[in-house]
Amino acid sequence: MAPVSRPAAIIFDWDNTLVDSWPTIHAANNAALVALGHEPWTRAQSEARVRKSLREAYLDLFGERWEEARDVYYAHFRANHLQELAVLAGRADMLGVLADAGIYMGIVSNKDGALLREEVAYLGWGQFFGAIVGANDTVRAKPAPEPLHLSLEPGSITAGREVWFVGDTDIDMECAIAGGVVPVLLREKPPETGEFDEFSPELRFTNGENFCAFLELAGN
Repeated sequence: MAPVSRPAAIIFDWDNTLVDSWPTIHAANNAALVALGHEPWTRAQSEARVRKSLREAYLDLFGERWEEARDVYYAHFRANHLQELAVLAGRADMLGVLADAGIYMGIVSNKDGALLREEVAYLGWGQFFGAIVGANDTVRAKPAPEPLHLSLEPGSITAGREVWFVGDTDIDMECAIAGGVVPVLLREKPPETGEFDEFSPELRFTNGENFCAFLELAGN
């Protein structure tokens, strides 16, 4: 495998990679669970289980009633997500550094595309990203590679070793590997035993500062 060097493009996951959305996601998911007669999840359970797009996850959870659960989830989420949205420490500065370096950036998330773009606009971050791709913007959602490839199109960039996909979960690493780019883990929490056995990151950073420091060391 070729060594990792400074990328021409970096595609980011959104939730819990750049922003902290867990309070809203957890509460909205529990609202749907309770409305359909299920026990609510603990915060730890939500963090462990919420990975797929809502459609895929709710088909598994609720079967033919998944659309009913979806509507409860989105009603709760839309009422709360912007006021509860929190930027993770150092991420705004990190994006500024990357933009100044001329690195193409995009977002690929399993959040609904309209809600995702609303959050990006609310933070005033639209200028950072060439593409903002959500779960409903392609036929298949992450970890399928289509959203990743779509996010590169505005920059006329081909997937390869000069592209990083940066996220906080095993599904992000799976998406990167499926898409033929470098999988990069960005989160403070260390990997749990077995968490990345199947889809492993090639690089791991705990914060935006050491992420940017590595890019400086990697050179142009």
